[in-house]
Amino acid sequence: MGLMVACELGLAGVDVLVIERLTSIDPTMKAGYVNLATAQAFQRRGMLPRLRERHDAAVERMRKFLASKGIGNAAGGGPVGAHFGGIVVDTGLVDFTGPMFAHAGPAAGVILVSQQEIEALLNERAADLGVTVLRGAEVAGFAAEGDGVTVTLGDGRTVRGEWLVGADGGRSVVRKLAGFEFPGVDPEVTARQFVVDMIGHEKLRAGWNRTDGGVYLHGPYPGRVVTVEFDGPPEDREAPITPAELEATIRKVAGVDVEVTAIHSATRFTDHTRQATTYRLGRVLLAGDAAHVHSPLGGQGQNLGIGDAVNLGWKLAAVVQGTAPEDLLDTYTAERHPAGKWVLDWTRAQVAAMRTDARSQALRTVLTDLISTPDGATYVLAKLSGVLHRYESGNHDLVGAPAPDIELADGTRVADHCADGRALLLDLADNATVRDAADGWATRVRVLSIKPAHQVAWSAILVRPDGYVAWAADENPDMSALSVALRQWFGEPALRDSSPSEV
Repeated sequence: MGLMVACELGLAGVDVLVIERLTSIDPTMKAGYVNLATAQAFQRRGMLPRLRERHDAAVERMRKFLASKGIGNAAGGGPVGAHFGGIVVDTGLVDFTGPMFAHAGPAAGVILVSQQEIEALLNERAADLGVTVLRGAEVAGFAAEGDGVTVTLGDGRTVRGEWLVGADGGRSVVRKLAGFEFPGVDPEVTARQFVVDMIGHEKLRAGWNRTDGGVYLHGPYPGRVVTVEFDGPPEDREAPITPAELEATIRKVAGVDVEVTAIHSATRFTDHTRQATTYRLGRVLLAGDAAHVHSPLGGQGQNLGIGDAVNLGWKLAAVVQGTAPEDLLDTYTAERHPAGKWVLDWTRAQVAAMRTDARSQALRTVLTDLISTPDGATYVLAKLSGVLHRYESGNHDLVGAPAPDIELADGTRVADHCADGRALLLDLADNATVRDAADGWATRVRVLSIKPAHQVAWSAILVRPDGYVAWAADENPDMSALSVALRQWFGEPALRDSSPSEV
């Protein structure tokens, strides 16, 4: 998620260079789903309309595929959608009126956006922000010193910055060279995701299917198949994937003979899970798959990386510009490591529930019963959506949670006022004392005094640049707690912001 980190830094006025090994976007199908937390991150930067365009186009493709299978509607227990180990969540059971989703805002429902489309959007944004992307280059080595990092590229050139962020994937060169510990669990399954032209696909059932040979997913687009086999990891994960291999895995898992006539995208993946013990060593930081690897089951990889990026971006920018102390970066690992651990645990649990032995079948039956209840469906969808994730709480229930996207009296929403990347102090009760408290942070905290369009429980909310609540109040604001939160997250008041520096 290097591009997202770079865009957050560029938005803050930091001079940033992205070193990208590939010369163009990798067309291999990977993630195809964004959760609510990711959609809201894009909404806060003014990119939700472009995200929605991609989602709407994907929905139309999905509808055509389902129609070809004689299925009229994917919603409410259909073959595609949020799932836990292939147990699809019936959205008709989900309580969207409850507190978990009550203030989700217009980002809710923007789901079907591929990783390639996300990267294309971020490339456009990087160009708009003046972020330099050096394509066709890769890191060969680096030297981290007290005041910066010198990076040596594969062609012998060197570049220098104050900080280095390794967002270079699961086999991260930066992580290995820096010496980050990366413990985890070795793989036990072989899975493949591919998009192909094939003869005989009519016999493949749409959606998630579990058989004696494994598990497979067909759709939600023509030619897209995922197979999972439980008899060990691949002998050579990097070997070229052939039509014969894909025909064999479909035959084994689905019991259907097909002829693959063209491969448009194909990749292998396993269930190995690893996580760096810290996301920072000195002037080197990790984000995305460089910090954690896991199977893509449940569609959390891209979303986890975006969460890393928006958490790190504003903090690193503040440290570079001298408006916050360096120890602010310690909160990056403290906040994001638990989020990564949760994703790793859920992917491991999904593999356990997908196995075909008698014990796993019994576990799956119990889980299916639970997920088929309104409470179970609501909880699983809320977890996968990211709305239940929160950082360390404070003196108010809202602290550490994603900020509610309240509709305001002028027709705007809270997210509409976050596009500049600054924190937002929202005064909902016309309280001059609250507004005046942020005077010393004027360049870092935007103050907005406005009534909510509808009655809410809160009178004031301090929203961090990544959209999480740093302080909140109901009727009687605790001004001392607000002062502590302002200093904790945005440094001392009335500091003179330094000129943009390099990363």
